[in-house]
This record gives sequence, C-alpha cells and structure tokens, in this order.
Amino acid sequence: MINVFVLQNGRLNQVPIDTRADLENVAPVWVDLTDPNEDERAWVKAIYGVTLPGEDEVKDIEASARYYEAENGDLHLRTDFLLEEDDGPSRVVTVAFILARKMLFSVHTDDLPVFRLVRMRARSRPGSIADYMDVLLDLYATDAEYSADALEGIYLHLEEVSARVLQKQFTDQDAAAALNAIALEEDLNGRIRRNMMDTRRAVSFLMRGRLLNTDQFEEARQILRDIESLDGHTSFLFDKINFLMDATVGFININQNKIIKIFSVASVAFLPPTLIASIYGMNFRGWFPELEWSLGYPFALLLMVTSAIAPFWYFRRRGWLK
Repeated sequence: MINVFVLQNGRLNQVPIDTRADLENVAPVWVDLTDPNEDERAWVKAIYGVTLPGEDEVKDIEASARYYEAENGDLHLRTDFLLEEDDGPSRVVTVAFILARKMLFSVHTDDLPVFRLVRMRARSRPGSIADYMDVLLDLYATDAEYSADALEGIYLHLEEVSARVLQKQFTDQDAAAALNAIALEEDLNGRIRRNMMDTRRAVSFLMRGRLLNTDQFEEARQILRDIESLDGHTSFLFDKINFLMDATVGFININQNKIIKIFSVASVAFLPPTLIASIYGMNFRGWFPELEWSLGYPFALLLMVTSAIAPFWYFRRRGWLK
C-alpha cells in the first residue's frame, strides 16, 4: 500500500494512488509504504530513483546499518516504533526511513498508530509542517507521546494488580493471574524503554549530522528531553513491578506454608494414636489386661481418638492453626 502526502499550506493532504501514472503526477513530501509489493517498489525506484530496502534489511540491527548515508547522498535510518495490539502482546516494528530529494520515504510491514496520528494532526493543524524533515521529527515526537500514553496504561494496570494482591483473601488462582498480568506489563515497559532508546539515537544522529534548521534543532532537543523524562518513569514502573512481583511470590509462599503447617500439625497429632495402636498390636497377654476385657477394643479406639483430639485442641488454643 502506498500513502502519498503533499504539503499544502502547512497541511499534509493525502493523494489517492492507484496506478503508476497517479504517482508520477504528484510532488509529494512524504511517501509512506506499508508492506509494499514488487510493483509499488518498482514504481518508487523508477520515478524517484530510490531503492527501497527489503524486510531483512529493515530488521538489520547492526549500528552501521541503522544510520548511514548512501553513495548517492540519500540518508537512511532504521527506527523502532511501538505497536500495541488488543489480541496479543505488544511488539516493536522497525521502520526504514529514506531522506532523498527533499522527500521522506518510510517503509514498514504494519500500519502503525503513530503514523495515523501524525496524518490526522497534520490535516487539522495548518502551518505545523514546512518540509519533509518536519514530518520525520513529528513522527518521533508523536512516538514519544504514544509511549507516554502506554506508560500511563501500564501504571493503571499495575494499580489494579496491586489492589488484587493486597486484598484480604488472596488465593493461588489470584496469584497466578497477578503474575501473568505483571509479566505482561513488565514486557511492555521493557519494549517502551528500548523504543525510546532507539528514538534517542535516531534524533541524536540527525542533530549531529547538521541536517536541521534552528527551529527543527530546538524541536529535536525537546524530543530528547521528553524521552529523558520517560526514562525516569520506566525506572519507577520497573521498581513497582518488582515490588508487586515480590509481594505476589511472598503471598504464594505464605499460602504454601499454611498447607505445610496443616500437614505438620496432622502428623504430630496422629503420633499418639499411632503409638497406642503399636502398643496394642504387640499382643503380649501377660501385661495387657485389656486383651481379656470385653470392652478392651472400644477402650483402645476411644483412647486413640482422645489422643488425636488433644493435640488439635492444644494447637488451636495456642493459635498455631490460624
């Protein structure tokens, strides 16, 4: 899919592209390609002289492949963007940016919410974008905002988990659900931190390359300040996640100790009946008058039951069964 945007009075207006002729008749400032097919790649190469990277090249994480200038002067960047999905865990999508001929080309496999938000804002805020570099910086700034919203969502979810963990009755099933929720939030928090680290590197690369004008340079510095504040928030969330993880595991240990305590008390309580049964099982007639007594068997049973109840009564009185 090709999304082509032209700049009109500081607004990004999308132009529908169905054929190669449609692409030849526009002067875009941003060409956004979502999972492009071979024909679309050929159109971009023939019209603009830009060779789009393949999926394997986009995912290359070596530092030399993420930010570089080609022999023809085109600037290539690889940046990670966060993608949260309702039906599964979050993931990071790598986007390839190519800056060539005063145009921004972006290639990615998934439609990203950050890109949709930038397109929507650019249409509603005239004058916010002056060239292709403004589009790129706006993408990075919006990515920081999107990550901040995701961090707020993590905090709210952790508050719900905290309320469940600190409730009066906390069963093993509750603990399993809490651990699963904590693990998901920890994974998302880690992805956000990695995403912000990658965005910081990309913005720093643009600043070092002297590719920005004065206003753009100041906007880039503001993006870095926003990312710095997000780093502190992710650290706070990691601490909260560790606390909830330790608390949940602690409650699991307490529940297990309760079970072990019951077994320990039961084994101690049944020691006297076992001793009595062992004595009467020796069958020595000389010193066991109860063997000749008609009520000897009921008496032995009553004695064993009494010897089992007595320890339970004593343990309960001491509070060891609570």
